[in-house]
Amino acid sequence: MFDTAPALVLFAIASSITPGPNNIMLLASGANFGLRRTLPHMLGISSGHMIQVALVGLLLLSIFERYPLLQTLLLVPCAIYLLYLAWRVANAAPPGEAGATSQPLTALQAAAFQWVNPKAWYMAIYAQTNFAPDAPLLVSASLVAVSFGLVNLPSILVWAWGGVQARRLLQTRTRLRIFNVTMALCLVASLYPMIGTVLGES
Repeated sequence: MFDTAPALVLFAIASSITPGPNNIMLLASGANFGLRRTLPHMLGISSGHMIQVALVGLLLLSIFERYPLLQTLLLVPCAIYLLYLAWRVANAAPPGEAGATSQPLTALQAAAFQWVNPKAWYMAIYAQTNFAPDAPLLVSASLVAVSFGLVNLPSILVWAWGGVQARRLLQTRTRLRIFNVTMALCLVASLYPMIGTVLGES
């Protein structure tokens, strides 16, 4: 039943700590708002992704197997929302600037974002397809989700902390602007792997 546990944990760590939309946004949030104000964002990512992983295993895998086109159609809202977030990051004003309206994502916004995050979908589907233990569906899907929940928060904390450290180098408006635009371009670039996969299958 637990033969896949070591591989699952390793996959959860590797996929959680490597670059992707969540981590790029946390790096930007840590640099712009600091660690304390970024904490709800982190908690939203971890809790939202754990729920997503569980629901993929319990319900959505069977739907995707029956209607494979749905996975491809997910690209549209994912791409649109990711482009919106990239625009938001690129145009973030320094929090202390007069009239600045930039705010970090709330826990609810970060949790909801997992449903339009291409990498989060890939992680959930791949984990449930390849590492779910041989057990009743509720048990196996839950074990995969809990495994992600245990390793995700420490992994993404590294990125938020990295943003806080980078904040020391971003004291001028010009440097912060360059940093934010770079992060926005990285967000847009994060769409490439999924688009490439879809085009390769068509």
